[in-house]
Amino acid sequence: MSHTKYIFVTGGVTSSLGKGIISSSLAKLLQARGFKATIQKLDPYINVDPGTLNPYEHGECYVTDDGAETDLDLGHYERFSNVPTSQANNVTTGRIYQTVIDKERKGDYLGSTVQVIPHITDEIKRSIKILGESGKYDFVITEIGGTVGDIESLPYVETVRQMRWELGEDCAVIHLTLIPYLAAAGELKTKPTQHSVKTLLEQGVQPDIIVCRTEHSLNESIRRKIARFCNVSPSSVIESIDASSIYDVPVLMRNEGLDVEVLNKTNTPIGKEPDLKDWEEFLYKLKNPSKEVNIGLVGKYVELKDAYKSINEAFVHASTRNDCKVNVVLIHSEEVLDENVDEKLKDLDGMLVAPGFGNRGIEGKITAIRYVRENKIPFLGICLGMQCAVIEFARNVLGYKDAHSTEMLEKTKHPVIDIMEEQKKISNLGGTMRLGAYQCKLDKDSRIFDVYGGIKEVNERHRHRYEFNNAYLDECKTAGLIPVGVNTKNNLVEIVELKDHPWFFGVQFHPEYKSTVAQPHPIFVDFVKAALDNKS
Repeated sequence: MSHTKYIFVTGGVTSSLGKGIISSSLAKLLQARGFKATIQKLDPYINVDPGTLNPYEHGECYVTDDGAETDLDLGHYERFSNVPTSQANNVTTGRIYQTVIDKERKGDYLGSTVQVIPHITDEIKRSIKILGESGKYDFVITEIGGTVGDIESLPYVETVRQMRWELGEDCAVIHLTLIPYLAAAGELKTKPTQHSVKTLLEQGVQPDIIVCRTEHSLNESIRRKIARFCNVSPSSVIESIDASSIYDVPVLMRNEGLDVEVLNKTNTPIGKEPDLKDWEEFLYKLKNPSKEVNIGLVGKYVELKDAYKSINEAFVHASTRNDCKVNVVLIHSEEVLDENVDEKLKDLDGMLVAPGFGNRGIEGKITAIRYVRENKIPFLGICLGMQCAVIEFARNVLGYKDAHSTEMLEKTKHPVIDIMEEQKKISNLGGTMRLGAYQCKLDKDSRIFDVYGGIKEVNERHRHRYEFNNAYLDECKTAGLIPVGVNTKNNLVEIVELKDHPWFFGVQFHPEYKSTVAQPHPIFVDFVKAALDNKS
């Protein structure tokens, strides 16, 4: 293609309709037709990034290879498309305003009054076009967070209006909306969609395609009614019915012709039919497992659906490679005590201790790790989970009863986990951790070397301030907790493996961030296999 096409995805009526999944599904379909596509998220909040946001506010914070702390939707983008994202794929209002204010302070605007139009909207346009101007993509799909009518979203919708005018047929707008079902009347209602589109029209944007989230199928009469009142053709009214899995959505959107509509609206040759053979094979395995395992997920945010989103999806990917269903058993770490740990964990085939920050729930994680270590249950600790494994080992094997992390107990006599040297003088919290992909050299005589398929070095993504304290390295190694993955540049322990245990690993990085449908992460694949072996 001679130049990049830009597709905008807006939402109406209510949040959480699945703009990220629709965007990811469209990218998958375009890829399956041979096009190169990427997705970006425009978030209307004033935070510079989600890095300092509480999971209760925003769910999981996702991290890219280049160290960007981003919205969790970027995880969906990568899991569906198998294409890494970057800082350019996540833009917030905070970043936009910060950039504009920095330019104003430097005198870039030559004394002009700095305004939302044109300065803010021009900066949004620049951020949108970075990916398109890279020359790597045929399509840039841009999801706009929030719903149409939100005050926070107005500059983004105005930017879409301007780009529609500037780009013509190289630009299209998809509006995702809700068609509620009123049980008392036994009817699907189109009025919320009509009002949502009206709001968008009042802001100067006519949607090209309307995707209708619904619990019940839309009949032709409803499709024609939506088309008539919203100024689109009936073929541009796309049904997005509730599905049993988010991974069904690309197939549903193919059947509805979403990709065909987008290609027609952007005057792009349709070409070959989308090849979803591998995707459909994945779906078949997902829905027809021959076995199942119970794996506990111990964390302090288990009541939040999106706090451990990438971990849950990594288990989904790994399950299909093992022909089994993974039942993730959520266990609140604050509720795990010495007196009830057997009752809570005895039925597990494996256990994962989740990442996190802060002291809350730490002792429950340590108690749970001791149980699985002593009872030979497969274990994976991620980030803080790995650090808790080191603390538990130091306390109960090395005999240092007060061993701890200086994050939790600054004056501990045995700081087996300590703050990284380069973090000691940092006072700001946002974007200052060890972030992004770093190399890790694997011990060729370790089990983790085999898990990775005999690769000598791997690149994995990080998000942490504290690390294994090398002052305790020799003691841990002698007693059986062996460093088998090391960042040789800074001599940081990245992976520990417990000797004389069926499967026990702690990893300082986040393997879940790099697991996709096409490439399930090998650590999760082998962990699920170990849980199956333990069950049998």
